[in-house]
Amino acid sequence: MAKDRSQREDYATPLRRLLVVVLCLLLAALFLVWRIDSPRVERFRAQLIDAVVPNMDWAMVPVTGTVNLFRDFQSYQRLAEQNRELRSELRQMRAWKEAALQLEQENARLLDLNNVRLDPQLTYITGVVMADSGSPFRQSVILNVGARDGIQDGWATMDGIGLVGRISGTGRNTARVVLLTDAASAVPVTIQPSGQTALVTGDNSAAPLMAFLENADLVRPGDRVITSGDGDVFPAGLLVGQVTQDRSGRMRVRLSADYERLEYLRVLRHHGTQVIRDPGGLIVPAPGATTPRARPGDLAPNAAPGEASDSQDSSDGAGNG
Repeated sequence: MAKDRSQREDYATPLRRLLVVVLCLLLAALFLVWRIDSPRVERFRAQLIDAVVPNMDWAMVPVTGTVNLFRDFQSYQRLAEQNRELRSELRQMRAWKEAALQLEQENARLLDLNNVRLDPQLTYITGVVMADSGSPFRQSVILNVGARDGIQDGWATMDGIGLVGRISGTGRNTARVVLLTDAASAVPVTIQPSGQTALVTGDNSAAPLMAFLENADLVRPGDRVITSGDGDVFPAGLLVGQVTQDRSGRMRVRLSADYERLEYLRVLRHHGTQVIRDPGGLIVPAPGATTPRARPGDLAPNAAPGEASDSQDSSDGAGNG
């Protein structure tokens, strides 16, 4: 057995060497053919490529698929990296948007607190919200102004944009504000531009209900809601919000005040409106007042032009007679 194995090795070794030499010669000849710059050799190369390459498509399929798969993987890596960058930029943009909205709201409140134009008889004092004593059954906040600042029960409070609530309970240094969303809150309002009157009643939700509408058909979502001043509860003309409609079809008010960020509240010193005790004096002159005499050419208050001319002619005739 050892002899047969040695004989096979003696034949295999020279044959392997011969194949290697032939392969090297073929590669060298192919190299020389591919490097020779001659028209005849160029035609030979073209004929060789036309004869060999089309028949080798089956061998190029896995190579082409591998190359395409590698390129697709690189493209996927680039897309994943771009997606991560876009998500990071989107998070930054959301943070910037939130910061911009907060700054815009704060700027609007501060500008409104400084430049608001109200009734000249109305003055105000600004307090800081110290605590939120809201609950599922009662919604209110605590201010750092009280009786020492002249705060009285019933005065209106605003956040610089819209009405927030009214003072309900004062201490020496603090005061409690019942919000419009509280169930005990009821504010008479006017809806613009229809001029309808209603009552905004809180129900512990973010959008209070509108009750006792005169004509609901004239009210549309988006209409402006302001205080009417009826009942001497609040001064007239304070912005409350806009009309909205819930899923059940009931009219509600989307409040203009930002209840999520109540930081500063303006308390309006409202001592009541001036009462007119003699409304007739605004139209009818007081007794004893002199009235200008009518001239001949003037028209009577309820006379037509023809009647005026007839009366003038008759008076002239009487004078001539």
